[in-house]
Amino acid sequence: MRKYHFLIAMLVIALDRVTKWAIASKLTLHDSIPVIPGFFRIIRTENRGAAFGLFADSPSEWKVGLLILFSLVALLIVSALLWRNSHSLTSTGIGLSLILGGAIGNLWDRVMSGHVVDFLLCYVVQYLWPAFNLADSAIVVGAGLLVFEILFTKSPTQKTA
Repeated sequence: MRKYHFLIAMLVIALDRVTKWAIASKLTLHDSIPVIPGFFRIIRTENRGAAFGLFADSPSEWKVGLLILFSLVALLIVSALLWRNSHSLTSTGIGLSLILGGAIGNLWDRVMSGHVVDFLLCYVVQYLWPAFNLADSAIVVGAGLLVFEILFTKSPTQKTA
């Protein structure tokens, strides 16, 4: 089953690379295309911080290096959990695979250019969610699957009781 988990992660990475390349080749920085007026648009932005732009304005010269280091540590942990829990195709394994692929996709950007390309923007009137990308979406969906697994599935001891 491990090959399927890592195949999911590779698919996320490939889709993330293709979508970011398409946005970077078609739009200049801060250009946008309305998709659903008043709610959703495609926009090209560069996130020099962590998730949702956290620490983007930090002047620290160590910021990119620390973000890369934290990403590598997270990748090692997620990879180890995935390797250990990949005996069958479960929501835990799929969630970890999505997180792994998304984390690698964003790490790739950060290592190659010092920033992450974001291009999906959801908003209602003047209230907006920070721009995100496919890798971010995979991470959030993967984390959601893990939370669902924790909250709503019974452990082997509960099943026998």
